[in-house]
Amino acid sequence: MDVPPPPEATPGTPGNAGPPAVPGLPASAAAPGNAPPGAVPAVSASAAAPDVPALDLPALVDHHCHGVLREGPEERGAFEALLTEADAPPAPGTSYFDTQLGFAVRRWCAPALGLPAHAPPEAYLARRRALGTAEVTRRLLRAAGIGAFLVDTGLPGPLLGPEELAAAGDGQAREVVRLETLAERAAATADSADAFLGALDEALAQAARTAVAFKSVAAYRHGLHLAPAPPAPAELWPAADRWLSGGDRARLTDPVLLRHLLWSAARTGLPLQLHTGFGDPDLRLHHADPALLTDFLRAVRPTGCRVVLLHGYPYHRTAGYLAAAYPHVYADVGLALSHTGARAEAVLAEMLELTPFGKLLFSTDAYGLPELYLVGSRLFRDALGRVLGTAVAEGAWSPADAPRVAALIASGNARRLYRLGREG
Repeated sequence: MDVPPPPEATPGTPGNAGPPAVPGLPASAAAPGNAPPGAVPAVSASAAAPDVPALDLPALVDHHCHGVLREGPEERGAFEALLTEADAPPAPGTSYFDTQLGFAVRRWCAPALGLPAHAPPEAYLARRRALGTAEVTRRLLRAAGIGAFLVDTGLPGPLLGPEELAAAGDGQAREVVRLETLAERAAATADSADAFLGALDEALAQAARTAVAFKSVAAYRHGLHLAPAPPAPAELWPAADRWLSGGDRARLTDPVLLRHLLWSAARTGLPLQLHTGFGDPDLRLHHADPALLTDFLRAVRPTGCRVVLLHGYPYHRTAGYLAAAYPHVYADVGLALSHTGARAEAVLAEMLELTPFGKLLFSTDAYGLPELYLVGSRLFRDALGRVLGTAVAEGAWSPADAPRVAALIASGNARRLYRLGREG
């Protein structure tokens, strides 16, 4: 996500049962008060998913997410705009509720607000208004079972900051700093290339002291088909001059300066998150294929920088390959699971084909709506339960390995990569 916009799951029935419960993965307690720390509370009997093997996971680490709105949205159109990557209202006669994500919101969020699963959109929105934004946010975030939020603070708008988000969700928060935003702030007051580059270096150094990672949206601003090497001074200073003298200082698109940002971040030693795959219409999808990063990944490896390929879909298998081929590359399941809804199991299974289990990370990429945190976490848990349950039932995985790998993807890998320490 670069600039913010201005399923119907049917309960299982006998004869249509999903994979058996995973041996070694105890079911979470059914009653809300008996759930283990970090488990998603069972908000009502109607919200149960009887076909899904339950995972007794630690509190999730959402390693890439955004703030939610401080107020609202009150109107249906404004709410629907946050259910899609589109930049315009739905086509006449259609609704963004009639999508996998829209169905998932009605399935999983309605019970958390005291409504039956699959409540109609108007009933859901009316209940949301009656409860108020703060209470809706508190309920949905706490039902998500997320213990740590790593928040990309680069998007504008009336959003909760990391600490406010963590307080609402009863978790902890750390900041992920967006590189392009740093550069645009430095450029806003710079009167020369020297002043701009000096201010940018200082801002990067300061951010590296407190952030857990840097993030780039170069895929939106230019595309991932960047020259792999760091720019030489003979390229860098003229590029800075061109941007300051004739470009839009509020939006960095120059490929030379984008390369400078990536390499500057790589040298700090912090992980570098890169948007890949689908997003809003501001990008060209084929320019966001993570395969385009291959030469950069080879070139940056000697720095020790660990690169995280965010989202990936529909190139998620390519991201998995890159994580398998390069020790310093990691992959992410965020955003795609929410938008694929009832098909999330298939997408996660494809991610697990090649991605090393110690290098796959959970995230929601939630923005604007707290619903996206609950939907993202719930679909992740259920998809993981089904995929691992099938693997154990078929004898491909041992009952001991399944819960160990589940905990790595849910929390352990992110805690290790971002040096968050052990839970609690």
